[in-house]
Amino acid sequence: MPPEHARLSSVKPVKHVIALDVGGTGMKAALIAGDGSLLHEARRATGRERGPEAVVETILGFAAELLAHGREHFGRAASAAGVAVPGIVDAENGTAVYAANLGWRDVPMRELLSTRLGGIPVALGHDVRTGGLAEGRIGAGRDADRFLFVPLGTGIAGAIGLAGRIEAGAHGYAGEIGHIVVRPGGPACGCGQYGCLETLASASAVSRAWAAASGDPDADAAHCAKAVRSGDARAREVWLAAIGALADGLVTAITLLDPRTVIIGGGLAEAGETLFTPLRTAVEERVTFQRLPEIVPAALGDTAGCLGAGLLAWDLLATEVPA
Repeated sequence: MPPEHARLSSVKPVKHVIALDVGGTGMKAALIAGDGSLLHEARRATGRERGPEAVVETILGFAAELLAHGREHFGRAASAAGVAVPGIVDAENGTAVYAANLGWRDVPMRELLSTRLGGIPVALGHDVRTGGLAEGRIGAGRDADRFLFVPLGTGIAGAIGLAGRIEAGAHGYAGEIGHIVVRPGGPACGCGQYGCLETLASASAVSRAWAAASGDPDADAAHCAKAVRSGDARAREVWLAAIGALADGLVTAITLLDPRTVIIGGGLAEAGETLFTPLRTAVEERVTFQRLPEIVPAALGDTAGCLGAGLLAWDLLATEVPA
């Protein structure tokens, strides 16, 4: 028996899935076992400056490498794959419909991945909803039957958790809390409206406001939070304006959805209680008849999308009809 074959045959097979989270600048991936343990983790630059076709090829190639790694190190190929992508996603048909930051349109991602991976089943999900799925099942929302996951990053999105699943909506647009207009006539938003929540309370919005107020073009939201903690009055004004807008948006969502828990993630949540203490107060001041949900930080950080993609893959296997 050749040495290589002998080595491979001695590996005890471990059933696992491929999980892949595609972001605008980087991709996070893992091989995940049935008990949720991470067997292997890897990261790769997305390389969006090379164009959408090159990005798709990078995704396919990265997935193929993960398949080969699993076969070599865990005695068998992955049983399924889950991939989370940004933008508009038709999860039912496996199509990445549109992503402004990646430049693609109508990419048959599920079909392309399944073909490259030897025909294994592939689940496609929206990045924020996939991250929300992970937070709901194994993160900050694991004890909540109804929750709202809101990451505060470059923009603001949302995922609506209902009894262990994420509600996508009739057309795949549910949870877009960042485009609730909270300040009519306010800053222009990329969606075409004015005064959307994400123009006022996202990490990038706070960065812009603090750079203007401080006179430092390199200042960002983290610097603003630090200045708030040091007692800077200008920083406090910028910070509380963002929190007021965020509270208005959250109360609108609370009124419509009545969640048990609101999970706040993304870069702005890294400010910890500098964000959460005044935010809880601001929301409490605004509610009238509504029941106040628990407002908590996300637990999984930037791994949520990847872990959620793994959950999608395992869910896919659980629903397969045995031959």
